[in-house]
Amino acid sequence: MRSSNPVFSRRGFSRDNAYAGFNTPPQAGGPTATQGNPYATGAQPTNPYAPGAQDLTPEQTQQLYGGQAAPPRADRMTMDDVVMRTAMTLGTVIVGAIVAWAALPVSSKSYGIAIGSALIAMVLGLVQAFKSKPVPALIIGYAAFEGVFLGVISEMFNARWSGIPMQAVLGTMAVFAGVLIAYRTRLIRVNARFQRFVMAAAIGFVLLMAVNLLFAAFGGGDGLGFRSGGLGIVFGIVGVVLGAAFLAMDFKQVEDGVAYGAPREESWLAAFGLTLTLVWIYLELLRLIAIFRD
Repeated sequence: MRSSNPVFSRRGFSRDNAYAGFNTPPQAGGPTATQGNPYATGAQPTNPYAPGAQDLTPEQTQQLYGGQAAPPRADRMTMDDVVMRTAMTLGTVIVGAIVAWAALPVSSKSYGIAIGSALIAMVLGLVQAFKSKPVPALIIGYAAFEGVFLGVISEMFNARWSGIPMQAVLGTMAVFAGVLIAYRTRLIRVNARFQRFVMAAAIGFVLLMAVNLLFAAFGGGDGLGFRSGGLGIVFGIVGVVLGAAFLAMDFKQVEDGVAYGAPREESWLAAFGLTLTLVWIYLELLRLIAIFRD
């Protein structure tokens, strides 16, 4: 299962990255569904990182994965690794936001700094997304510049609508907790159909927002009105729901990575993807609450 998160969809924990090939259908004349499922009784794992793969000889492991040997058990990703890396990444975002809020008063200069920080964060994120392996320095750098951007933007919103940033933070935490509970209790089931639907909705949403931004840039005002009034509320809610769907896919990707024993360094990739999604949700809630306050 590939996540719709742009980071996971590029790298992911997939067979073409010499890691676990999740939910990969059996090829004609290849292993059966039972053999490909590491949880099936008596299954012969075809994934060198899957539970039970340590029973294979080194020759069998290398033959199964084109010469790629499975990492030692101590070097496999765990949930604790994901939690720790995510805390480090989000902590960097928060520190960057606090510093920017305190050091950059609301002005046209600080707005320019925010835009520049957002562009640098985007570049660092794209570079990481196209890297063959996670690079912690790139991920932390992205988090730092993203934090500066969020700090300035949040201060600007707070200057006009007092208390909105804290409301958006609490809302983001509520969405995260709600999606996690729904995912763990299987109220949300992430499958191929779910993923296709969310991806189609996300592409349509992004395209509409891009068109609205172009109309606002060249025509002035709020463009087509997708970010104000009744339409703004509708699109704000859609944006939050899409962010929640991305979170569910990220949880699925992390769960698969831990279950299939992906290398420990991949926990940085998981932290990066979760941070991207949480930033998306926070910004959508910030705009949505501002519309309601108006």
